[in-house]
Amino acid sequence: MSSENPPTSPAKAARPFDRRSVLTLGVGAGLMAAAGPAQAQNFAAQALQSTLGEGQRFSPTTLVDLARLLSKRAYTPPPSDLPDPFANLNYEQYIGIRAQPSATLWNMEGRGFTVEPLHRGFAFQNAVSLFIVEDGAVRRVIYDRSRFDYGKLNVPATLPDLGFSGFRVFGDGQNGRQREVAIFQGATFFRSSARGQNLGVMARGLTLKAGDPKGEEFPLFRAFWIEQPAVRTDNLVIHALLDSESVAGAYRFTLRTGDVSIIDTELTLFPRAPVENWGVAGMTSTYLFGSNDRRNVDDVRPAVYESGGLQIHNGNDEWVWRPLSNPETLQISAFVDPAPKGFGLIQRDRDSNAFQDDDQNFERRPSLWIEPIGDWSPGLVQLIEIPTESEINDNVLTYWRPKQPLQPGGDVSVAYRQFWCWQPPERTQLAIVTATRVGKGRTATARRFAVDFTGEMLKQTQTVLELKATLSSATGTVSNLRLWPYPERKLYRVGFELEPGNETACELRLVLEAGGKALSETWLYRWTP
Repeated sequence: MSSENPPTSPAKAARPFDRRSVLTLGVGAGLMAAAGPAQAQNFAAQALQSTLGEGQRFSPTTLVDLARLLSKRAYTPPPSDLPDPFANLNYEQYIGIRAQPSATLWNMEGRGFTVEPLHRGFAFQNAVSLFIVEDGAVRRVIYDRSRFDYGKLNVPATLPDLGFSGFRVFGDGQNGRQREVAIFQGATFFRSSARGQNLGVMARGLTLKAGDPKGEEFPLFRAFWIEQPAVRTDNLVIHALLDSESVAGAYRFTLRTGDVSIIDTELTLFPRAPVENWGVAGMTSTYLFGSNDRRNVDDVRPAVYESGGLQIHNGNDEWVWRPLSNPETLQISAFVDPAPKGFGLIQRDRDSNAFQDDDQNFERRPSLWIEPIGDWSPGLVQLIEIPTESEINDNVLTYWRPKQPLQPGGDVSVAYRQFWCWQPPERTQLAIVTATRVGKGRTATARRFAVDFTGEMLKQTQTVLELKATLSSATGTVSNLRLWPYPERKLYRVGFELEPGNETACELRLVLEAGGKALSETWLYRWTP
């Protein structure tokens, strides 16, 4: 198991950003006007304009053909140069740039969604093309200086077409107010959330060479085509063109909102070069410290993390819970699976007392659960944990890594569903892990563990009497196993000590069983010094 183990609306009206009909010059939403002549003539720009640029008819098939065509040519990065004062913005200056209400696409039209184009600057240097699709026709979203409030920045009276860094999506919220439901910005990153949540875990469109000694490759979304939503709809369709040194690809995202936000992702990849380490359905999150990992912590808060663990429902119908950690050295774990049923980074702690952070409210961060659509080839869920001393760093990455490498000349299609939620839609009937605590053991090198399981069956005295805890460690020695049943709290606590000896890593496995059957999910843990 583990080596650790919609239709577009016929209505059409003027848009604040697309009233002018102009000839786009390519891959940066008019951004090539601000770039050099050589860049303006690159193949990607020409191909984009001639197939899916201003005035063209949009077709998902054409987008796939464009990605295939792009993959047969050498990679040319999009422009990342910015004029003053945007070239060297700090965070405070960047967030001071705000779109005017009139800049928002479909504002006050009652379509269920509005879209806010986002300015370039700070960490978001690359120019991205934005298009809308109305009645099947492509309209370019044009950068306009007057559509932004620049705060305290001294901005020239005239600016070239800078393009955008991405966009933010707003959907219907409570009391007739709109709420932010998604943001696509930076490389292939995007986020969403359930109703009442803050943004947290971040998804990736594609993961390439993560954890490789020579460094990770970050693909980019070059352009987006956003279909005009129908009146009072609850779904929004977004298409994207991906490009990188190794891969080109076509994407379709179908966003549905409600108490839970759902994004169906369909993608087709065309490799330029062989890639062995690649993955889809990737996501990143932050884990600084918690009850199982308070190494060198001096903080008034009891815990700081957006996600508490990796949950997997594997092809053997086993439910796995792997608590996250902030290790001293880079840790890479692999959970082999011939046919995964689901996985994701989960936030189970929904009580503010778990964090006592009145600013960040980590208890309101979304869980992100992936459900495969169709048959996935054999592979593994890869988990990478990166040491960090700051809570602003996303130091946890997980994704599905297919067994077969990417090879030039072929194509790969994958589909999956994302649930941005309070808890995954598919829930096990087994007892789940609700706490993992680690501290000093009886000797200088021993570590003491306490793992809490919670479930409805644990309130039954007879069930509790029949339970046994099956514990193992691939290395090191476990001892002093103790059990504390609390039926009135539907809780079963397992305590033990680990003596690692001279080992640099110990793989622990724990499950509650009765009559030879698992009554809990499987707790997996990697201890490192």
